[in-house]
Amino acid sequence: MNNLNTNNHIPSIEEAKLFLEEGGKLNPGPWVEHSLYVGKAAELIAENCEGLNPNIALILGMLHDIGRRFGVTNMRHSIDGYNFLLSKGYELPARICITHSFPYKDVNSIFGEWDCSHEEFKFVENFINVTEFDDYDRLIQLCDALALPDGFCLMEKRMVDVALRHGTNEYTVDKWKAIFNIEKHFEECMGKSLYSVLPGVIENTFNLCL
Repeated sequence: MNNLNTNNHIPSIEEAKLFLEEGGKLNPGPWVEHSLYVGKAAELIAENCEGLNPNIALILGMLHDIGRRFGVTNMRHSIDGYNFLLSKGYELPARICITHSFPYKDVNSIFGEWDCSHEEFKFVENFINVTEFDDYDRLIQLCDALALPDGFCLMEKRMVDVALRHGTNEYTVDKWKAIFNIEKHFEECMGKSLYSVLPGVIENTFNLCL
């Protein structure tokens, strides 16, 4: 796998949990539980993929939405998370705060709206254009589409959930296709369905009692 040099500073799992705990107090909401499930999905998939570190995957997934600690926002949570983690010296998790929203590599393909300054928007646009995504970027993009606040689910359910909350645009189908291509990539690496390592998918997708 073509991965980033993971010598970039990474917080410990304990520190990542503390960031989430603090964030949940500052801005309570289902984003915290969603982040925990994204992290767990990333860890479970990484355990089955040569070249990925499950602990790093867990931490990156846990912190991908950490910019939401600053309040209820749309896409500015990406730049807020990037700035927050970069100020702590955590380059790779900061990067993921931006890249996780772009399985389809176009700054206009986001769900929701850009509620940030023009300068911040241009920064994200340039960041996406010049960054070569690696398997950690792709992994969190994938896992973001696998996790609801109450557990793992089929990607299609998560996609519809996001579309119902934020609407669709001319890039939606291309974005969905990109996520399915990422799924195929990791299933080829794993040699099996990614759902085979994610517990509770059937129950959470179809709201069945455990």
